[in-house]
Amino acid sequence: MINADTSKFKAALLSVISNGLLIVAKITVGFLMGSVSVMSEAIHSGIDLLAAVITLFSVKTSDIPADEAHPFGHGKVENISGAIEAILIFVAAGWIIYEAIGKLLKPQPIELLGFGVGVMLFSTILNIIVSRMLFKVGKQTESVALQADAWHLRTDVYTSLGVMAGLAVILVGRRILPHADINWIDPVIACGVAILIIKAAYDLTLQSSRDLIDTKLPAEEEAWIRQLVLEYHGPIRGFHKLRTRRSGHFRFIDFHIKVKPDMSVSAADLMADDLSAKIKEHFPNANVTIKPETCNSECASHCIAGCFLSEQQRHEVSRRKEQMEACRTESDEKPSP
Repeated sequence: MINADTSKFKAALLSVISNGLLIVAKITVGFLMGSVSVMSEAIHSGIDLLAAVITLFSVKTSDIPADEAHPFGHGKVENISGAIEAILIFVAAGWIIYEAIGKLLKPQPIELLGFGVGVMLFSTILNIIVSRMLFKVGKQTESVALQADAWHLRTDVYTSLGVMAGLAVILVGRRILPHADINWIDPVIACGVAILIIKAAYDLTLQSSRDLIDTKLPAEEEAWIRQLVLEYHGPIRGFHKLRTRRSGHFRFIDFHIKVKPDMSVSAADLMADDLSAKIKEHFPNANVTIKPETCNSECASHCIAGCFLSEQQRHEVSRRKEQMEACRTESDEKPSP
């Protein structure tokens, strides 16, 4: 766990440093050029820097163990972090569109185009390297905040490429058509950058809010749990009331299992513990609660879906139970000698 925490912190810190470096480079070049597209990229990196700082805080806070005030831990700090980052991205996109429209209405000449292409190329290469590392660590540690930060930087890669291509078109266009007014390309590209940013913010909002409202685990994860329980077919006759959710990189899983009526309480508890251990081995940082129940063959509607017995077997068990109850009743009614 210590290694995972350390790798998450180092990855988040790298994102802070890289975004800080890009902000300085883009603002300097964008100001000298008078380019709204380069300045929009600087604002984009500024939002990413703030998001990276929030991520750095969240990955440290989310791993704090559960306490009296937070009995389920602090995992949702990462989801809250992702939601805040999404809001910030929406704000940045709105500002970019506002500035771009102003440049379209009052076009201004752009200078030092070569510097703009160079800083965008540098931004693209750096963000590819950092985003790959964030994706790798984020998936290994199941950190929602790190993966959100990685998506931010991956969006920067595409927007930087777009801005670089636009500046290159203006640069080449001036040499081929020196008298043509093609400065409008710069604010148009800025608007394109804003649209991509809005899309990234929308996706991030969905991802973060899903766990904040305790949406169940993905279908394939719940299917894996069902398949594991099915492997205990025999001593376990079925299961029901499966409930799952995520909180940051933590999973919460609980369900009831139906065991054979002749199984002792201690044996049922041991089986539940074994099931729990296998689930935790497959899903690190999982909190698993399994409640054993005796199968009395009285199949309620919520039990049928997770019952391992066939309809014929359920009917047979029910028939035997009725026979035993009839024999018991007959014995009780028989007069004593």
